[in-house]
Amino acid sequence: MSLMLAEIQQQPSALERTVRREGNRIARFADSLKKRRPRLIVLVARGCSDNAALFGRYLLEISTGIPVSLAAPAVHTLYRTKLDLKEALVIGISQSGEGPDINIVLENSKRSGATTLAITNEPASEMARISDETFLIHAGRERSVAATKTYTGQLMVFHLLASALSGNRQFAEVQRLPELTALALGMRPQIEAVVERYAFMNRAVVVGRGLNYANTYEFAIKLMETCYVVAERFSSADFLHGPIAMIDSGFPVFLFAPPGKTLAGMKELLGKLTRLGAETIVISSERSMTGPATRALEVPERISEMLSPIPYIIPAQLFAALLARAKGISPDKPRSLAKVTRTV
Repeated sequence: MSLMLAEIQQQPSALERTVRREGNRIARFADSLKKRRPRLIVLVARGCSDNAALFGRYLLEISTGIPVSLAAPAVHTLYRTKLDLKEALVIGISQSGEGPDINIVLENSKRSGATTLAITNEPASEMARISDETFLIHAGRERSVAATKTYTGQLMVFHLLASALSGNRQFAEVQRLPELTALALGMRPQIEAVVERYAFMNRAVVVGRGLNYANTYEFAIKLMETCYVVAERFSSADFLHGPIAMIDSGFPVFLFAPPGKTLAGMKELLGKLTRLGAETIVISSERSMTGPATRALEVPERISEMLSPIPYIIPAQLFAALLARAKGISPDKPRSLAKVTRTV
């Protein structure tokens, strides 16, 4: 078994540890912000952590009503611009905590009056040293270059933080995520049954919207780095504004389609893709989506849209790892990549 597949299997226990060890700390931190509620939240990350930040943006804005921005590190590192971040909460997200550009943003933000927070897997990292507060994702060492358990761990911390900032309204539901993740791991046999069909796939599109928009980026990067598939990713709304023109007969399109506010739009898009003759691979629990799809990866439990991103990325992770194996590629050692990438 590849390291990537082994680490995918570790996610339920990693998520459970994160809830158990960080839940109360995050609640206390959120309580401390009541006296100085931030007027703005800024998220700063790179790579897969940037995909987690995209999820955090949706979740925090929906849950708290506080505007959330994704930072552009080059504004700090290349253009050396000083930003006014008084009354802002700036959150750095990094599995290693050692990205120089992310840490520079945190240092500058702190000097500019912001409260700084680190979300990382490494308690002794530079990011943890710099930040006012650190939340750990308790994933254990991640040895595969392709991030899996650190990505879902970051999503879990955002769930805990959003719940705490909104008065713990969702905490009981969030506690179910390790269980729902374990259920999603049971999808492996159905993925193994279809993945060989795509052994010669060299291009694809991944589509989702809202809270699962981040997963389109995460799945696409997994297909690119572990399978060498050119994978574009889109919001279903943006996809209709031009990119759908590239779709012709047999073009592979993956769709994240949980129940909830985005489902109607995904149904409409699936209908258009079917008429165009696309090869549609749908990740959903909804029969209205899995029935018309060329191939369906059926999620075993009907999960609310708010909770769906972690359980829904599991079949995508499995698909990428198993597709790499079908292609004869080691997903643990992608060419030209290292586990920690340092950019400024």
